[in-house]
Amino acid sequence: MFTKAAVLTALTAAAFVVAAPAQAETAVTTALPTANMEAVLKAAQIDPRRADSTQTPGAHDSVLLVEQALQAKGLLEAKYVDGYFGTTTITAYSQYQKSLGYTGIDASGLPGKTSLEKLGDGRYTVTSPVSAGSRVSYRGVTINTRTKAMLLAAEKIAGITVSLTQGSYNPGGVDASAGTHDGGGAMDISVSGMSATTRTNLIKALRQVGFAAWYRTPAQGFAYHVHAMAISDPDLSSGAQHQTGDYYLGQNGLAGRGADDGPSVTKVTWEEYQRG
Repeated sequence: MFTKAAVLTALTAAAFVVAAPAQAETAVTTALPTANMEAVLKAAQIDPRRADSTQTPGAHDSVLLVEQALQAKGLLEAKYVDGYFGTTTITAYSQYQKSLGYTGIDASGLPGKTSLEKLGDGRYTVTSPVSAGSRVSYRGVTINTRTKAMLLAAEKIAGITVSLTQGSYNPGGVDASAGTHDGGGAMDISVSGMSATTRTNLIKALRQVGFAAWYRTPAQGFAYHVHAMAISDPDLSSGAQHQTGDYYLGQNGLAGRGADDGPSVTKVTWEEYQRG
């Protein structure tokens, strides 16, 4: 026979069994794919300048995500969703930037971090963000903090301090510059008093830290100076985008698209240089 205590114990245990909640199902979440901003920026500079549809190495997957998002917004036809950030994709991205209220260099078709993240909302996340930083007055001109850091690194390599004759964010400035200084990342450097060796070493150092840099001469239609564009600066003007793209393709950054006449280096961005 069961004792009263035993019966009560059994009933209590049964109550706990009945009252125990069913285990909650484990929620399955799928991580969003990632779009590498460094890769997207590089492709957006180089691909539009190619004579064919060769894609920028390492950029395909990230560019494809951006193009798919542009297609979803009705800004890019399906046939252009291919991982190649050509002129049609540049135009589509510019239209997207304008839809956000951006104007001028902020709607050049070169992706910035904010627009890239907004475009990818719910579709992808942005990795390896690139920032131009803030605008600063430096050595008598305006540049941004990314460009300033790059210049200081190049000067350390070359062992000299330079004078700047033109900076960035200078719309309507020097006519011969053809709008390349309208946005960020642009500098003109005085070569007054420099020997040919010092000048070449300076250009090489600028290239080593992530500038597309060339020596400009009167024969090309300029006063003597070194012209430098910070590769992958998100604030590059359209003309500057073309120059940095041409630099990667072995050209001199001029309208005639002649062969590069500067010292040979491994082409890198500032971010790649910092990683070594």
